[in-house]
Amino acid sequence: MSKVTDVVQFEISGTHYALDIHIAREIVEMIPITPVPKAPPHIAGIINLRGEITNILNLNYLMGLPAKENVSGQKIIVLVPDAAAGSNVGLIVDDVKSVLQVSEEDVDQMDETMSKEAYVKGIIKLGKEKDEEKELVIWIDIGKIISDTLKGSE
Repeated sequence: MSKVTDVVQFEISGTHYALDIHIAREIVEMIPITPVPKAPPHIAGIINLRGEITNILNLNYLMGLPAKENVSGQKIIVLVPDAAAGSNVGLIVDDVKSVLQVSEEDVDQMDETMSKEAYVKGIIKLGKEKDEEKELVIWIDIGKIISDTLKGSE
């Protein structure tokens, strides 16, 4: 029996991505973000989420993707503190699509050079029928993105 993993599928700039569900604490509707003076471009600002100050990151910027012009419908994926070295961190995404159960057979692993450079764990192929064109979802290594970002800002 193959291993099954739950992932959150979301969209940035028209492309579908996924991250491990165990590092997502919650998904919240977009709320006003307070900008932080002199913050690097990957930091959108901070929010007060039920009394906790949460740093909000521009995930599209961290991944080298264009920013969305129309921000309606955007969501914030709040990560568990362990995923961000104990910090409260949220990621702006254009939309959250679904929670998927992915089996190992549905994932193409990336070769090591690609996964090291591109923060990609694998490519998830959705769609079961043999004749059907499979939708591709890029499974990102959000832990590596966050740890590299935190290292870079020290």
